[in-house]
Amino acid sequence: MSLSSTASRRSTVESASYDEGLRGFMLSVFNRMTIGLGVTGLVAYLISASPALTQFFLTGVMSWVSLLSPFAFLLVLMFGINRLSYAAAQGVFWAYCGVMGISMTAIVLTYTGASVALAFAVTAGTFAAMSLYGYTTKTDLTKMGSFLMMALFGLLIAMIANLFFASSVMDVVISVAAVLIFTGLTAYDVQSLKDMYLNSNGREDLAKMGILGSLNLYLDFLNLFLHILRLTGTVSKD
Repeated sequence: MSLSSTASRRSTVESASYDEGLRGFMLSVFNRMTIGLGVTGLVAYLISASPALTQFFLTGVMSWVSLLSPFAFLLVLMFGINRLSYAAAQGVFWAYCGVMGISMTAIVLTYTGASVALAFAVTAGTFAAMSLYGYTTKTDLTKMGSFLMMALFGLLIAMIANLFFASSVMDVVISVAAVLIFTGLTAYDVQSLKDMYLNSNGREDLAKMGILGSLNLYLDFLNLFLHILRLTGTVSKD
């Protein structure tokens, strides 16, 4: 066998190994994100179905705990991931998804079940399409991602400002902008995960970075869902 054919076969084997490893890595990220969304939805449903639990978590001091505790878990994951073991990081991620379910209870109770189901279906379709695009495109989305991150900061400022102005028109503008931003971020985050695996070079913390990847995609999906629901949802009369 010639040297060129040997090199070609080695390249093919390495490419196949990379593709299999990448698929496994991406599958683990998406599975974790999907289960996390399931945990959030289950917790929100269980609390909304129980008047006693709804009263406990959405009134008094516990309403503030329910509102603020997700931020605490989020900060731990985003800024403390390097100091956590893989198991601890997983635990924080699942805890975050659980407390987000408590926060989502008010959303579940505000809109009709049909509105929630429709918004979820639209979100799932949009998310799947943009994930596929981010995974398969040859276009470098780095510049788009940088622009979207700046737009996200602007969106946060607009949301805070609108707490004081309480403008219904601004609410619509914010939700439309948010849908566009998180749609784009979905593709960018998926491509970033793919590139991270490609450049990992056997990094020991790749598994923990996968947890952060699941968190980013979870936030993309959840924010996309919330703003689509605000644009299309019907408020419950109950």
